[in-house]
Amino acid sequence: MNFPNQTMKLIGRTAVMVVIIFFGVFFSASPLMAEELNNVEMDNPAPEFTRSIVNYDIPNVEVIRKDGKKLSFIQEIDDGRPVIMNFIFASCSAICPMLSHVFSQVQTKLDKDIPKVHLMSISIDPENDTPAKLREYALKFGAGSYWDYYTGTLEASIAVQKAFNAYRGDKMNHSSIILMRVAPGKPWLRLEGFMSPDAVIREYRNLDNQ
Repeated sequence: MNFPNQTMKLIGRTAVMVVIIFFGVFFSASPLMAEELNNVEMDNPAPEFTRSIVNYDIPNVEVIRKDGKKLSFIQEIDDGRPVIMNFIFASCSAICPMLSHVFSQVQTKLDKDIPKVHLMSISIDPENDTPAKLREYALKFGAGSYWDYYTGTLEASIAVQKAFNAYRGDKMNHSSIILMRVAPGKPWLRLEGFMSPDAVIREYRNLDNQ
């Protein structure tokens, strides 16, 4: 049976949309899907994000790492390594799994360079994100020893969010933001929007040229 070209195009577009919706719903409904996606390349989708160079004043607050240790946020972020940082919360089912999957791929793609880099994920829901819950969340995305998760008091979390212009008043309104810096005292590169792991790696490799 022969179909007009317009009909075939419509069928093709409809099929693509069905696939996209299916995987979007399945990914949101199943956090374990993130583990399987760690082995999937995300190079094809064109990233859509803005980039800017910004200076931030780091707040002198105490945070709690996922291993339960109370630490100075300044000391953690200024330990001499380049930093790649995002903001997440464990019960998030949309932006956070995507950001965490990107970080998971970044740590894999950095390969032998990963010991030189400090990946940091800051909880914006510290009232619910206990260290134990963050450890469980980290396992879902295969976080290695160079990828740390932090929680703490609500006041400390808000202070950090505001310092990096990531505070939106409500955790459900948070944005997809990745921040990176080559060394203490250097300006930050702010990526906002939807970026692929390869885009993040490319931006990281170019930090020395900022």
